[in-house]
Amino acid sequence: MAFFRSEALAQPPQRTLTFEERLSYQRAIEGVYWRHRIWPKENSNPKPSLDVVMSQAQLEKKVKDYRRNSQVLEDYWQRPITAEQLQAEIDRMARNSKQPEVLQELFEALGNDPFVIAECLARPALAERLITNWYAYDQRIHGELKQRAEAELQAHPSIEQTKQLGGKYTEIEFVKSDDARNESNHNAEHSVKLDSRGWNETVQKLAATFTKPGSNQLNAQPCSHGAVSPCSTAQNASAQRGGYSNSPQIKNADLQAYQTIPVGKLSSLQEDERCYHATAVLSKEGDRLKLATVSWLKESLESWMTKTQSQVSVAMPAPGGNYTLPKISEGGCIEDTWTATNGAPSARAGQATVWTGTEMIIWGGSSGDTTGGRYNPSTDTWTPTSTTNAPEARGGPTGGMDRL
Repeated sequence: MAFFRSEALAQPPQRTLTFEERLSYQRAIEGVYWRHRIWPKENSNPKPSLDVVMSQAQLEKKVKDYRRNSQVLEDYWQRPITAEQLQAEIDRMARNSKQPEVLQELFEALGNDPFVIAECLARPALAERLITNWYAYDQRIHGELKQRAEAELQAHPSIEQTKQLGGKYTEIEFVKSDDARNESNHNAEHSVKLDSRGWNETVQKLAATFTKPGSNQLNAQPCSHGAVSPCSTAQNASAQRGGYSNSPQIKNADLQAYQTIPVGKLSSLQEDERCYHATAVLSKEGDRLKLATVSWLKESLESWMTKTQSQVSVAMPAPGGNYTLPKISEGGCIEDTWTATNGAPSARAGQATVWTGTEMIIWGGSSGDTTGGRYNPSTDTWTPTSTTNAPEARGGPTGGMDRL
């Protein structure tokens, strides 16, 4: 009879990271970002150290947030983050990075350890993206709001009654202008100029809203303040139509779409990531379209997480996995090219935009939106800006950069 030593049967211990270790690695990550953060030439004072601009409490919150996001994915949606997903996220970052030199520094700051990189760099980005996606359309959370909006539309179906609805009512005008690319919309809070391409694509999407009841064809994101953003319609139409064309067939299709847009009719209830909304065309005069939008804002993920955080454990086990460190692409950002990114905020015009040296921050817009996003080119990742204590919506906001 053969005998086996107990050591041969024992599984190797699963590697984990303590909270203190995660905190230390988070500080290392923030240190890389801070080194690359632009310090204004107008400020004659020396650039302070990271410890001056980021407190221990802020670092701890970052770690707690991504651990909590991971746990909520498992507990509420039964979607635990797997080792395979983390490896895929590392590979995506290395392949798509627009600041490969910064990503390389981040890897080095984490000791070029694939496990640490998976847990402390890939996990926060992946958990944020996944929880945002799962939360956005969950009817367990937003179903009651949808039923209320549908009931209101049924009780007040005419365009004359839109202001009696419980949602936020706003108006915006689209103006076709060949000089739209060179002219600013900042002085027209509720009027947005579109060039021929943007106009035609917006018309196509708007027409589809009324011809396909209940669909989400008009991906107009009117959520934060109710007004429609024209750029999102153009962005999605461009992808579906394979780019803009001046061919007679396309021109004829655009004309037909324009003619089918009804005036004075309220659309069926539409849904996007942040709200339910219905749209009506108030007037249609040649190169001008005036729209009214009523929107019912969904509870933000941030608010929902605040209410449920006491029920969620942050004692998150790390999934076992043999991670590998991929070679970082050296392509970086190529001028005059577009690459699709996940998690980008709703498209808009006249937004405030700030480049900090490590991320691009956009906020607001001529549609009166109070949302925005932070794009990290080194990891090719979008993160929504907080709506807590956000400034009031306004058209053509200006942006400035603080320390972080």
